[in-house]
Amino acid sequence: MDSLLASPPAPVPIRDACAALGVSRASLHRRQRQQALPPAAPLLRPSPPRALGSAQRQVVLDLLRQPRFADLAPYEVYATLLDEGVYHCSIRTMYRILDAHSEVRERRDQARHPVYRKPELLATTPNTVWSWDITKLMGPAKWTYFYLYVVIDIFSRRVVAWAVADAESATIFKALFDDAIDKHHVPPGQLTLHADRGGPMKAKATAQLLADLGVTKSHSRPHTSNDNPFSEAHFKTLKYQPQFPQRFGCIEDARQFCRDFFVWYNQDHHHSGLGLMTPDQVHYGQADDIHAARQRTLDHAFAAHPERFVNQPPSPPAKPTAVWINPPSQKADPSSVN
Repeated sequence: MDSLLASPPAPVPIRDACAALGVSRASLHRRQRQQALPPAAPLLRPSPPRALGSAQRQVVLDLLRQPRFADLAPYEVYATLLDEGVYHCSIRTMYRILDAHSEVRERRDQARHPVYRKPELLATTPNTVWSWDITKLMGPAKWTYFYLYVVIDIFSRRVVAWAVADAESATIFKALFDDAIDKHHVPPGQLTLHADRGGPMKAKATAQLLADLGVTKSHSRPHTSNDNPFSEAHFKTLKYQPQFPQRFGCIEDARQFCRDFFVWYNQDHHHSGLGLMTPDQVHYGQADDIHAARQRTLDHAFAAHPERFVNQPPSPPAKPTAVWINPPSQKADPSSVN
């Protein structure tokens, strides 16, 4: 009995195995024959007798590398040489020679887009990083617009300056920004102004103004809306208001709506990113007192009814301490890995 258990199992017939696997026996035998053959040597294509020799190919390559031909396509080189009464080879041969030296590419000099650096801005107090942008407000008729300029402090989310105008202009922004700097008593060298790459933002007048005021300029990368998140989010808050009209009858209507909106936004809007405080409360240094008062209120509620708080004593939403535009990526420290 033990010898029967120790004997190897009987081989399965090929016919039964192929039937179980759904494989054709002819295909199996063909593959076995192919695997038994020695690997075939690669076929070397003989060089045609009319092909250029190595010295002739080098002459053509040196010719294509000359300064007057370096930025031209082989078609242009071929035609130019023919007009000069010179023939070395066909256009296709020129391409073969270039390809053999990895030089088949766009040979013309073209503009190269610069590598834009990702802005990484940190604000830990008000009046250290401002963001500004312009959005369109639809006018009374189709294709008519008013332009809303908004400058926002990214730490407190307070709108520090705004204006509604008939056009986008660096001159309009200059007057608006000058007034905001004076109103908030921002010293030179303290403020960074962030914006996208619109015309007024990149204008020479704007750059000169910021240099004169000692303000550092910062720009978003092209087509990267996440680089200017606070202005974009603010415009969404504005345009998603139930009272926001589809069109404004005139520029004075737009200014009156914005005047009422910004008073509400700065003074009454409890911002979720500010620990449910208003922009004015954070901007003018009231956050610590308000947070402490809220904590006392919650402490009284906990003392009166501790059974209502299951996990831990309640605490108010955290105060804002640091705000980033594109925080640097946190890479794991190799020494901390066990």
